[in-house]
Amino acid sequence: MATVLAGRSAAVCVIHRQDPATRASHFAGGMLAPWCEAADATPALVAPGIEAIDWWARHVPETCREGSLVVAAQRDQGELARFARRTAGHRMCPAAEIEPELDGRFSQALFFAGEAHLDPRAALRALAAGLERQGVEIREGEVEEADHAGFDHVIDCRGHAAAPMLPDLRGVRGEMLLLRCPGVTLRRPVRLLHPRIPLYVVPRGGGVFMVGATMIESADRRAVTARSAVELLNAAYALHPGFAEAEILEAGSNIRPAFPDNMPALRRQGRVLHLNGMYRHGFLLSPHFARRAAAIVFGEDTMETGEAA
Repeated sequence: MATVLAGRSAAVCVIHRQDPATRASHFAGGMLAPWCEAADATPALVAPGIEAIDWWARHVPETCREGSLVVAAQRDQGELARFARRTAGHRMCPAAEIEPELDGRFSQALFFAGEAHLDPRAALRALAAGLERQGVEIREGEVEEADHAGFDHVIDCRGHAAAPMLPDLRGVRGEMLLLRCPGVTLRRPVRLLHPRIPLYVVPRGGGVFMVGATMIESADRRAVTARSAVELLNAAYALHPGFAEAEILEAGSNIRPAFPDNMPALRRQGRVLHLNGMYRHGFLLSPHFARRAAAIVFGEDTMETGEAA
């Protein structure tokens, strides 16, 4: 949001909590996968998701545009067929054609050549550095400071922390692991379909992989549970036996903010514009919704108090 506003020559101040562990984005997968995500969401996210890939590539040069791969065990080939029917932008091919290390493990895969991925933590550092170069003030604090600081506009992007202001915002806990496994070489995100434990593995470079992520209908900010850790590790091993020798670098969890339809929304309450409800689509849909919010700020779009967009 700050990057879009600063790009339009607005004077911006970012007030946020300093601790990265308070941010859902700190634990995100960073997959820019509009076609894959449309399998379980509205197809309306595909077009803004495609735009997001270009947006992130402009602002974060390390954005990797290698596509993504979807596989399923032989006994779960029905899951792969169903995924293919619910999505577009893919071709069916042998998994080893795209990821040679999967040779002999998965006979067929769906390859989404147009998708991309990034490291969320590195991406946010890049955005912050870009803002600082433009003279944007970034400071630690709470939203109450903005309420009394004389700003013309206040945009609340706090995720689940804004739940007291948004009664229909719920929390969905996600849990993830960071593994170091130099013996595994994957160039792109790989999704393993499973009727009970869907999994994705996202390469972060240097032999590090993010493995995620659970979807638990709870706003309980507990640490990763033993059950989830075992399931994620078992699924990673099912994808590639090399993960049996992986070093666990981190186990983390946080709360995704979600509205009832699992899609983001803009809502105005007085002088505060809420941008929230990103669910699992934060990196995919945030550029689109930031542009819409900027249009409201600059008077190019109008909203009534309490209206959702």
